[in-house]
Amino acid sequence: MDDEKIKIEDIKPDKSLRILTGDRPTGKLHIGHYFGSLKSRVELQDKFETFIEVADVQALTDNFNNPDKVKQNVSQIVMDELAVGIDPNKTTIFLQSLIPEIAELTVFYSNLVTIARLQRNPTVKTEIAQKRELFGESVTYGFLGYPVSQAADITSFDATYVPVGEDQLPLIEQCREIVRKFNSIYGKTLREPIAVLSSNGRIKGLDGNEKMGKSLGNAIYLSDDETTIKEKVMNAVTDKNRIKKDDPGNPNICMVYYYHNLFTNKEEVKNICEECKKGKRGCVACKKQLIESINNELKPIRDKRAYYEQRPNEVKDILMSGTNHAREIAKETMKKVKKSMKLDY
Repeated sequence: MDDEKIKIEDIKPDKSLRILTGDRPTGKLHIGHYFGSLKSRVELQDKFETFIEVADVQALTDNFNNPDKVKQNVSQIVMDELAVGIDPNKTTIFLQSLIPEIAELTVFYSNLVTIARLQRNPTVKTEIAQKRELFGESVTYGFLGYPVSQAADITSFDATYVPVGEDQLPLIEQCREIVRKFNSIYGKTLREPIAVLSSNGRIKGLDGNEKMGKSLGNAIYLSDDETTIKEKVMNAVTDKNRIKKDDPGNPNICMVYYYHNLFTNKEEVKNICEECKKGKRGCVACKKQLIESINNELKPIRDKRAYYEQRPNEVKDILMSGTNHAREIAKETMKKVKKSMKLDY
């Protein structure tokens, strides 16, 4: 087994070990997040000491010109986390910008990473290419260096495991490199984190895009009401070669069938596949069944979210309490770091 990464089903419960994960507050969370990470977070909080970061500082690296967007979405992210079953008595939810030790550690780490190494990071290269409209030909220092800040996030809390998608593995490797460099210069101080890969992988968008994204308009949000879900599913991409109801279909290229695999029980999914291939199932009927399956899954989440929407002060208290707890841990890490760096004046 690779000591740099591990599948989520292979990690053994240990409450003495920490997990760190997080979300950028750039919009509400969608079912891509739900199947990709949120469901596993709910399970992991009973097995490990879990920390969830609301990464507002990182969100500003490509939203620096829209701070209102970032601030307004902080509470939205927290409500989504709570709605899916994150328990603040088991999981520490904290705000990145209120942990100054992370920023301080980022500065120290910046001396250990070359610009050339950051430019070679596959994840960074991909994301810069996607944001040419924002940056043009000159990417900002903050965005290029966000993997350094992310390394500070992880190591500030001595995290053993960091759940990520395959596309984020280069960021964890960058963090491990920074830790090794720090320890080689200043002595054994920091832990090398291990990437935890979700068994679901990336969830496709309603339009068939390999990525479901906030900016792509192809997502179903956890907070979407029944009417909105109906409208989105009815417009989902199906087999374009299927003209008439009784034409044989190809479920493997149909996004409705793809989502049935996520929301509908396995036995019924098998029937859907067979009926589609034989031309015995119309697309409209298939979509209506999917709408019902999605609403059955999301209704408890919507109901719980509605509870918190009516109690914004409770949401803020949960975030501030978690942030205070997280900062105490970050302070202890910084003491060790400064002692190793001979900065403990």
